Amino acid sequence: MRRQIVLVVGALVLTVGAGLTVAAGDKTPEQVGEQVAIEGTFVRVAANDEGWVVVGYRIANESVGEEWMLLDVGISLTDPDATHTLTRDDIKLVTPDNKVLSLPSQEDYEKVHGSLIPLVKRAAMVGDSINYFPREADRRCSMDLFAEPGAPRPQFAEDKVELSGRLACLGRVFFELPGGIEIGNYNLDVKFDSSIVKVPMEIMNREREKEFTKQWKEAQKEARHKK
Repeated sequence: MRRQIVLVVGALVLTVGAGLTVAAGDKTPEQVGEQVAIEGTFVRVAANDEGWVVVGYRIANESVGEEWMLLDVGISLTDPDATHTLTRDDIKLVTPDNKVLSLPSQEDYEKVHGSLIPLVKRAAMVGDSINYFPREADRRCSMDLFAEPGAPRPQFAEDKVELSGRLACLGRVFFELPGGIEIGNYNLDVKFDSSIVKVPMEIMNREREKEFTKQWKEAQKEARHKK
């Protein structure tokens, strides 16, 4: 049995992909059946009748100009009885100029890991909860697409993750952006069997961040008053 997706965005407007705007609850030509929720200035949830994806990107927003983007990602399925094998190739990043980037291999990650240690340490100290999953996804699983070289306990990277509607799978992903992270609108695209869930992320400057946070808080307040 498929659950009804209820994701509340309030009065905010999200910019999705190449200039598309999505008001609360609206569907777009590229996102038929998809709904997007804001759970914080740098936390987004997107879902359709097949997949459910949560992204936290505070560290990415603080890394403008750097060539590696770190994202906290959570993935589940909308149907609590469904299963799906997610592979490394199913996760893509779409940049503001519409370039589509793939996840690097574990081998490529290990080659640059030394230079990414400060980024990983920052992420360990600063971040947002991405624990926004369907109610039935009440068991945790690790999404180990990347392993930290030299960790105290041996870690092994996997090229696939076994998803279930009963599991909330969490992990970090990395993308290399030659030329550096730019201000603008990105999508994290996650491919499922018959659809792609597109999670919009806006990399903001300080002024835009303050404006967005204020709008989000006002939208939350308005939504509470309507209940």
